[in-house]
Amino acid sequence: MAEWYEHSFGEDYLLVYKHRDTQGARREVERMVEWLELPQEAKVLDLCCGMGRHSMALVEAGFEVTGVDLSEVLLREARRNDPEHRVTWLQADMRRLPLAGGFDAVVNLFSSFGYFKEDHEHIQVLREIKRVLKPEGRFIIDYLNPRYTADHLVPESERVDDGQRIVERRVIQNGYVMKRIWISQVDKSEGDDQGKPREYLERIKLYTAEQFTGMLGEAGLTLERIYGSHSGESYDPILSPRMILLGRCQ
Repeated sequence: MAEWYEHSFGEDYLLVYKHRDTQGARREVERMVEWLELPQEAKVLDLCCGMGRHSMALVEAGFEVTGVDLSEVLLREARRNDPEHRVTWLQADMRRLPLAGGFDAVVNLFSSFGYFKEDHEHIQVLREIKRVLKPEGRFIIDYLNPRYTADHLVPESERVDDGQRIVERRVIQNGYVMKRIWISQVDKSEGDDQGKPREYLERIKLYTAEQFTGMLGEAGLTLERIYGSHSGESYDPILSPRMILLGRCQ
């Protein structure tokens, strides 16, 4: 049976998350570039690059970029938005990267971590980040803040987009934040749904800053700072919307 992340990042994902914009990605990259303190033409790996918004912004900032993702659908979209082939796009599982290393930095953005069932699988991802980084190479992991996520969870939302009804239900269960998504065609004349809805799951394991610090250390990575948002505020375990971890190889 396929894991949820092998099923959920397909054509419908492009519909559900079509609101993500390139300008926002550029602003986030501008801030991250300041944090990473990288020289021009540094080699950067965008791990779990998705549709490539941040990869393209990193290229525009003057870096040599490789984007890796498991989803061929999202990589197809990334390649479509990169007609000049400025990014090297690769399909791979983040636990087993087909890369020799030599990167100045690795970025893992928009909560693209915590997808697996076992802690050792997440530690393996961190070990792969360590392996492909140069000595003293830098990393950023842009993750959700568990307490803030729990306090601000929206149990259910619904909207219609491009003639499709999108229903999203969210719950925290057994240490994971889980979202189930149902998508169905809407009959334009009657406003009713047609056929059986297409169903997807998204699931991310919740880790505190202390737990993350321990896993990073086990993988040979050192945490230097945690930001609470893309604007650069200091991390507050209750009030910060994000938990953005910045560090380097030990």
